[in-house]
Amino acid sequence: MLSTDVIHRAPKVLLHDHLDGGLRPATVVDLASEYGYDGLPTTDVEELGLWFNKGAKRNDLVLYLETFDHTCGVMQHRDAIERVAYECAQDLAADGVVYAEVRFAPELHLKQGLTLNAVTEAVLAGFRRGSDGTELTIYALLDAMRQAARSVEIAELAVKYRDAGVVGFDIAGPEAGFPPTRHLDAFQLINRENFHSTIHAGEAFGLPSIWEAVQFCGAERLGHGVRLIDDITVDTKGDVTLGRLANFIRDRRICLEVCPTSNVNTGVCASIADHPIALLRRLQFRVTVNTDNRLMSDTSMSQEMAALCEAFEWGLDDLQWLTVNAMKSAFAPFPERLKLINGVIKPRYSVLKAEADLGI
Repeated sequence: MLSTDVIHRAPKVLLHDHLDGGLRPATVVDLASEYGYDGLPTTDVEELGLWFNKGAKRNDLVLYLETFDHTCGVMQHRDAIERVAYECAQDLAADGVVYAEVRFAPELHLKQGLTLNAVTEAVLAGFRRGSDGTELTIYALLDAMRQAARSVEIAELAVKYRDAGVVGFDIAGPEAGFPPTRHLDAFQLINRENFHSTIHAGEAFGLPSIWEAVQFCGAERLGHGVRLIDDITVDTKGDVTLGRLANFIRDRRICLEVCPTSNVNTGVCASIADHPIALLRRLQFRVTVNTDNRLMSDTSMSQEMAALCEAFEWGLDDLQWLTVNAMKSAFAPFPERLKLINGVIKPRYSVLKAEADLGI
């Protein structure tokens, strides 16, 4: 088993993390007091952290999403949003993350008069300040809410800030009843602009959602994507057969942004040990590991990696494989991805392996 220290020191790449799902409980309390938000269930920092985590463990995505009413509730002013983004970058850097794409939905932060531009600029400013002086490279992904009707507007916003720190577009929110093709115009705009998209698909809904995301909307990555397991059959002898969609996803190297702890929280699987990530890794899908919502799931990249190592007896080779997968599928320019893979990720894993061989 890998030690906590080794896992913490391992370089990490994070592709699926929500800004409004990663606040520090103390910050939620501070911001609620500063800006007059009176909706919190408690103002005790420890109790609030437990409340968020308990609220996430209800085995239902729609119920899970209710907890975001409070985090978004305290993120309605520019300074508050910039502080949250700053702390996000600081927390990821402290956890050994060397590259991150953190997503947020600008349309959820307009209740006190902010514009979409102001929200986006506040997040980007916070990311710059928070990553300054650290080894973290951090970019933003803009989410449109799939149950709303502003996706084209958010796609245009993402393109507008593509040279200022935004690297892609996504849709988020309740998956069932709100298919990706409902926002086809937005994804066609992204494709016409030679820009990047990832789509929440295959989390709370099955193969049709994944199929639409890839074949109609042109998604380069799938947020979660774990329901792809429905297109994979394992017989009593252990022989595996892939359906046409699963084969296509694997052949095209379409990235799966897997979030194990979150998937347990939302009822996708009963436990980490039951998670399909092990099979998907064995079958050589482009699997990555992610946090999704660090506050709600009370997690970090180090904790996600530790849980996988414990459940599946994975070691440094497995963690490196997941990390390189993520960097290959990042939306940063190719030279930047290559520099991080060859200049940071592989060398540092080599050091960790050498130390392990020497018993250090």
